[in-house]
Amino acid sequence: MIGWFKQLHTAFGASFLWLVCLIYFTQGFRSFVWTAVSYQLKDNLKLSPSASQFVTSIAFFPWSVKPLYGILSDCFPIRGRKRIPYLTLATLLSLLPWLILGLSDFLRNTRIELMILLTLQNLGSAMADVVIDAMIAEAVRLERASFAGDLQSVSWLSMAFGGICGSLLGGYALDNLRIDMIFLLFSVLPALQLFSCGLVEEGSVQVKAFPEGSAFNGSDMTSGIIDEEVQFSGEKSKISTLRRKKSQKNTKRAPTTEKIFQPPDKNGSSASPWYQSLKMATYTLFRAFRQPAILRPMAWFFLAHVTVPNLSTVMFYYQAEFLKLEASFLGTARVLGWLSLMIGTLTYNRYLKKMRLRHILMFTQVCLAILTVLDMVLVSRANVSLGISDKVTVLFGSALSDGINQFKFMPFLILSGQLCPPGVEGTLFALFMSINNLGSTVGSFVGAGLASVLNISSGSFDNLFLGIGIQVLCTFIPVVFLFLIPKEATGISA
Repeated sequence: MIGWFKQLHTAFGASFLWLVCLIYFTQGFRSFVWTAVSYQLKDNLKLSPSASQFVTSIAFFPWSVKPLYGILSDCFPIRGRKRIPYLTLATLLSLLPWLILGLSDFLRNTRIELMILLTLQNLGSAMADVVIDAMIAEAVRLERASFAGDLQSVSWLSMAFGGICGSLLGGYALDNLRIDMIFLLFSVLPALQLFSCGLVEEGSVQVKAFPEGSAFNGSDMTSGIIDEEVQFSGEKSKISTLRRKKSQKNTKRAPTTEKIFQPPDKNGSSASPWYQSLKMATYTLFRAFRQPAILRPMAWFFLAHVTVPNLSTVMFYYQAEFLKLEASFLGTARVLGWLSLMIGTLTYNRYLKKMRLRHILMFTQVCLAILTVLDMVLVSRANVSLGISDKVTVLFGSALSDGINQFKFMPFLILSGQLCPPGVEGTLFALFMSINNLGSTVGSFVGAGLASVLNISSGSFDNLFLGIGIQVLCTFIPVVFLFLIPKEATGISA
């Protein structure tokens, strides 16, 4: 293990490796502060479950438009640099809202202002996530490509470790500290991240405009426009990207795409190189996404979220108010969830990756329906009559649900990687993740609407059993649309 870290240290440098681990640890540790946000909405703002879920859904919306941040940093460098300036800006957006909420009692206890600040904070976190992914992709190119899997493993381990620590400490902090102190304590991590941004060096980017008469061809989606020199931790790597010459057989182009990225302005001069780069990235992104082989599977994963109402916030209210479960216990339950997620990942890689994805996804939906029935058992109090305590039921359900959900997320990651055409992997993968996040957000809105229609509120959970029953039935809806997943696709081949 020590030798492995030494190899990574030699390949990437200590400052870059530290920055990657810190950002992913912070992403996982967010469970520490968001547990406090849940109690702030419930106890101090006195919001109903549906209103609380609406606020959090709005706050997490920035995670649904991640490709915008990727295109922005790719096409519009700041003072010749594409990553560090945007990472610094993202870190400031992650830091300032927690400082403001920790210091201002008024903003912390006003719903609209709180929602705006939480949305800005998620904007910073989502942008930082996109930028650090891009930096990792650039760092493992060419001579360091053999370390790609190792660097991703470090990222996942850091985030999982952060999630476990955040879940363990979040409940304990709520029992012993004021919520404003929790916000201020968490701000230490983005402050440390802001300082760490200054330790990593990045080379400048030079942009060359398209030569006169150049054209964009769908068979070569990344014809040459950018020369970029990336420098992380003092190690320079000359990377010439998007510069492939077209072969003679590809010289015939459709009239609709001829010179599509060489639009002259009113004076006859060509558009700016950055405008050309932005136009190419946008066109390539949507042209690739329109292909049925890409659109159909992504449509399934989106439908798998939006057709199933998310009642997680309602269940949190029920567990905290009706069952009187302590915050420290609920934090422990999330730790089991993180551990289950890791076990689910290992199980998938060991036993399921050769199975057809349709079979795995059907199995996942059925298992999720069964686990949702476990919530019905909890709400009906049938577990008590069977001699099973509420804590055991909640722990069992939390651990299994996160592990089973990973069986659905892993195929999503695999298909996303298999479907990305050459040259737009990073941006298109960010779009896939955004579709997944947007589906989760819409599913939360649907859950909030269902809770509102059934008049489920704080202290009034009479219709919660019915709401969960509807959720169970809806869990089978995505099974009907499994024809959208490629029939022969497995975890190894598309």
